[in-house]
Amino acid sequence: MTSAVSRVLAAPSQEALSHFEQLLRFETDCWDVHHALTNGLQDFVLLDVRGSSLYQQGHIEGAINIPHSRLNQGNLASFTSDTLFVVYCAGPHCNATEKAAIRLAKLGRPVKKMIGGITGWLDEGFSLKRENEA
Repeated sequence: MTSAVSRVLAAPSQEALSHFEQLLRFETDCWDVHHALTNGLQDFVLLDVRGSSLYQQGHIEGAINIPHSRLNQGNLASFTSDTLFVVYCAGPHCNATEKAAIRLAKLGRPVKKMIGGITGWLDEGFSLKRENEA
């Protein structure tokens, strides 16, 4: 008897390699973002794509807020065309990152999703900055 896990055969190793390498072209995680931010390695713009009230309640320090519905050429004019944007929202239950990534890609901008969003960030034990904090 086989389990539901193995009932569908795993992909051949070369296909698995290709698949997982491709994922990393589209996604990053909270740990890698935190490492870059805290070690002076930030070579991307961290973009909180939630509404401004949620951003003010708590966001990742160093992130800028442009809600996904407001992403347009005008709001991105201060960034060079090759700027990498890393987008995040509330967490796995929120699809604002996908909406933002679609908008950025349509504008010809490099983009990655930070998987986990705020939920993942907090799960890793990292803190948020509040707008009223100095």
